[in-house]
Amino acid sequence: MKLTEVTLSHHYADLGPAFGTPVAPTSFQHPRLIHVNPGVLEQLGINADEVNNPAWAEIGCGARLLPGSKPFAMKYTGHQFGVYNPDLGDGRALLLGALDRGEHSWELHLKGAGKTPYSRFGDGRAVLRSTIREYLAGEALHGLGIRTTRALCIVGSDEPVSRETIEPGAMLIRVAQSHVRFGHFEYFFYTRQLEALQKLLGYVCARFLPQAATLPVAEQAQALLHFTVARTAELVAAWQAVGFAHGVLNTDNMSILGDTFDFGPYGFLDDYEPPFICNHSDHTGRYAFEQQPGVALWNLNALAHSLSAFVDADNLRDCLEEFQPRLVAAYSTRMRAKLGLQRSEDSDQQLSADLLQLLADARADYTLFFRALAHYRGERPAAALQDLLPPAHHDALQAWLHHYDQRLARDGGDSRSRNRGMLAANPKFVLRNYLAQRVIEAAEKGDYEPLRTLFTLLQTPCDEHPEHETWAAAPPESGKHMPISCSS
Repeated sequence: MKLTEVTLSHHYADLGPAFGTPVAPTSFQHPRLIHVNPGVLEQLGINADEVNNPAWAEIGCGARLLPGSKPFAMKYTGHQFGVYNPDLGDGRALLLGALDRGEHSWELHLKGAGKTPYSRFGDGRAVLRSTIREYLAGEALHGLGIRTTRALCIVGSDEPVSRETIEPGAMLIRVAQSHVRFGHFEYFFYTRQLEALQKLLGYVCARFLPQAATLPVAEQAQALLHFTVARTAELVAAWQAVGFAHGVLNTDNMSILGDTFDFGPYGFLDDYEPPFICNHSDHTGRYAFEQQPGVALWNLNALAHSLSAFVDADNLRDCLEEFQPRLVAAYSTRMRAKLGLQRSEDSDQQLSADLLQLLADARADYTLFFRALAHYRGERPAAALQDLLPPAHHDALQAWLHHYDQRLARDGGDSRSRNRGMLAANPKFVLRNYLAQRVIEAAEKGDYEPLRTLFTLLQTPCDEHPEHETWAAAPPESGKHMPISCSS
């Protein structure tokens, strides 16, 4: 379809005033189109040649609304760093509406669109730095086959926005099947708006669990919790396998659909450090990389508590007990793929755990090691792998490779086909923070070529792209542990 044929519906805004507030976006005076996402155009069913339509500059900053748009600031609450905050909501974003495509519907959410009733003391704006980080992060995870929100376009401006320093303002249009968060359910539960809570539950079930839509409310709530527990467990398993740290897993940043949601101070691992903290505001390490499974379960407990108005504690507990086995099964499947194992053995978890301990002890680069392992064919010495570890850890590597060789022999199969599968499971390119910073610094000077290059590489991160080797390199020491704030 052409851009002129796009019409939005507004399913969520139609739920009523209890769910949020209509707000007109505050546009930029001189918007500047930076990038349009061809993959998201395809997802939305918009013609590929619309990528060059100059109208995106105005659409992407709210100066021009698509037909049917009903800009709406959603109200929700949530637990932030474990503490309930009643004063949350869309403070710098507006739900424009949804583009319906047969069985699928995609919501468009304008971020950086100015103040809303939920902005508290904020200005409702976003900066170019944070906008680029979110834009690239959605593509990075999508390219790795991990469920995530994505973004349709970035629009920049010369408008100054005050964060730690004065930065240029920008906006993006986030695209998701739903923007309903755990915090939406918490809001109606804690304010005792139980009719609205039931309405929200019915809305989500009708859209995403149609088999439960006509069930009694207690059964709807159980079906939704089963669904969200399973999808969240699979999501976190994917993050852990690829080395992604979200950075701020508050309940208001958790999607009811189990999608990666609300990118801020995220980070992909460089050295394999289980206690890695990517958010410089996380002083206790609550959201450290190794803590993500436990925090996700904590958040699911908070969601379950918000459904306790409809479901008894035993049934809620039964739903929550599904998390751990789902997580372990999904993580084990992904790690077997990274190790090139076709069949499952009881010893596989130990083999994987021993390797991760070795990588942690050696402070080895997580992505580079697994990529090198994908090329391994039993050679001795395993020079490509040894080069990634300090000499003091070479004996431990040889000991692990001995067990790995035995496991591969039991698995059988052709080494070439195994290597091909491992190359598809172990990316060469990930969105390291130092790479994102390189792109941001160029963009702030008006050079968007690094953005386009990295965006393209993240579409197919497991391909070789030999002309772009520098984008696959480990960071310099100065590029590790970069301080990333929530304002990012």
